[in-house]
Amino acid sequence: MATLLQSSRVLPLHESPQARPTTITAVYRAAARLLVQNGHHQGDYCPDPFDRHTATPHAERPLSIVAAIRCVSSPHGDNPHRMTDLSEVAVKVLADRLEVDGEPAWNDEPHHLEGHVAHWGDVEGRTTEAAVAVLEAAADANEVSA
Repeated sequence: MATLLQSSRVLPLHESPQARPTTITAVYRAAARLLVQNGHHQGDYCPDPFDRHTATPHAERPLSIVAAIRCVSSPHGDNPHRMTDLSEVAVKVLADRLEVDGEPAWNDEPHHLEGHVAHWGDVEGRTTEAAVAVLEAAADANEVSA
């Protein structure tokens, strides 16, 4: 396993603070890579979210767009259920870019913004490729505006 020396303590690379995204652009790109790796899931954060049938870690299952954003933004990059300031800003910015049935997000409350992004991802026939493309486009647009 790759390691990083930090303050005379060797950390696995995946636990390195430098390995975690620290900008909205980096969050979108990391979430896109995670969806490429695991696949896009519709209908919930991930399949079997209450672990009734499988013990596979949630971060290794197909994920919704919101779950992928939260996962890569979590302190250890492994929790699609954990909200952070960075993940919620990323969800808000993405919700502002997306339309569902021709409608923008109608409310700035975090729960509604999450629902708006989730509804976009849950449209019948929405593919992993489409979810990745929207994350990459949001990353590109955020870089230009930054």
